[in-house]
Amino acid sequence: MRIAQVAPLFESVPPRLYGGTERVVSYLTEELVRQGHDVTLFASGDSLTSARLVPACERALWRDPECRETLPHHVRLMELVFREAHHFDVIHFHCDYVHFPLLRYHRTPTVTTLHGMVRRHDLKPLFQAYPEVPLVSISDDQRGPIPWANWQATVYHGLPAGLHTFREEPEDYLLFTGRISPEKRLDRAIEIACRSGRKLKVAAKIYDEDRAYYQSAIEPLLRESQSFVEFVGEVGGKDKDDLIGNAYALLFPIDWPEPFGLVMIEALACGTPVIAWRNGSVPEIIEEGRTGFIVDNIDDAVRAVRNAGRLSRTACRASFADRFDAATMASNYERVYQRLCRHPHPQMEMAESAALHSAAPAA
Repeated sequence: MRIAQVAPLFESVPPRLYGGTERVVSYLTEELVRQGHDVTLFASGDSLTSARLVPACERALWRDPECRETLPHHVRLMELVFREAHHFDVIHFHCDYVHFPLLRYHRTPTVTTLHGMVRRHDLKPLFQAYPEVPLVSISDDQRGPIPWANWQATVYHGLPAGLHTFREEPEDYLLFTGRISPEKRLDRAIEIACRSGRKLKVAAKIYDEDRAYYQSAIEPLLRESQSFVEFVGEVGGKDKDDLIGNAYALLFPIDWPEPFGLVMIEALACGTPVIAWRNGSVPEIIEEGRTGFIVDNIDDAVRAVRNAGRLSRTACRASFADRFDAATMASNYERVYQRLCRHPHPQMEMAESAALHSAAPAA
């Protein structure tokens, strides 16, 4: 198949450090190429891929000190994509909704994966205006606010089988990794570590919009708990692999409906069990008592830390291999692509009807 992958431009594909969506797009793109598909990747110019790369900007926007507005670059991205639309069997968008108005002017089948939280107040009017746009969720929980949207499938994220190193014997520290923000609840992780008497390593990125929160809420906790907590900062590559793989357990104490949580399957790939709050996609990813523990409060989490050593790290790795391998992700998307290519016309008819309805004069 001739497949276009359209990535957001905030980070390169793959990102150098933090960047979940761009990382997944990279894994999917490379696996589709490996399976023999003709893939074109629309992304930032500093991306690295075995697919054909169409650069929509010179470098990742969040790494460009001159960039002040990201929307103009994404508008230009749409021009580059739709200029070539007729060359593809299917176009796969990963960049939210900016392309929706253009879909009604092109007959190439498309699918859009939503990588973020589905906020009913903001998205209900949009999905009502574009009911024909085929969507993919990254967890069943993600669909909850708008279950009637045009969902084609749930496709879990996947990682290349050889990306992470399985480690049978961990060290004694707990790990928090991701970004520091109120909903990620690093404060919970610090309390769990202190009450458990275990060291906590924090490998996290701080975005500018979260810096005030970090300085007011987290920095004081780090100072008070410095005997238990080590702030490592943002890591990637082998350093990240070593950090996750050698952890006794990963703490995932989120306070919001996380649509997926890529770090959970990164941990499973290393054989590291996960202790996570019962929010969002967590119950779909973690198998209670086998690959981790799903908790509702700090007391439960502290007990889970005591019991995590009893879990089989081999079982954690096996769960990853069975459910979250990049080849499985690509095959699941391929089924979506083939279905849309076989039956593109219902979407086109809905689009044409909606367009005619919106253009009709008021009575």
